Amino acid sequence: MEDKIARLEAIKRIILSSRVDSQEALLKYLENEGFTVTQATLSRDLRRLKVVKVADGPDGFRYTFLDNESGKGSEEALIEDFLHGFLTIEFSGNFGLIKTIPGHAQSVAFALDNLKIDEILGTIAGDDTILVIPRDGVERKAILRALETRIPELKE
Repeated sequence: MEDKIARLEAIKRIILSSRVDSQEALLKYLENEGFTVTQATLSRDLRRLKVVKVADGPDGFRYTFLDNESGKGSEEALIEDFLHGFLTIEFSGNFGLIKTIPGHAQSVAFALDNLKIDEILGTIAGDDTILVIPRDGVERKAILRALETRIPELKE
């Protein structure tokens, strides 16, 4: 149990102090600190610590924490992540289809889901496309209004 606590603390410290863009990179950091960890264990540790992957520049991603302690789970950070990859939104019926920069759909969908917009039940993300599923009875105009209210930059 002490090893687990020390490992979790090391993961926190590494992510807060370094730009970590993959589990492989994090495994190397941990090895340098004397921890031998399997990919499965690291994945569980990252879930336990609420570590998420967010867009970081035009071509990359990095790990950060969802909690407010690190400041990266704030609404402003979620909006920034959404805008970083967002290109367009179109509708078919009441279902929305968001196009993103290739490779950014996961981070844009994560941001959208965590903004907790009442009109949106959830999202399904691919590589550059997100299906936006509205709650029962919610029409496209209501979704667009809600998005523009939470993310004013969409109006521009």
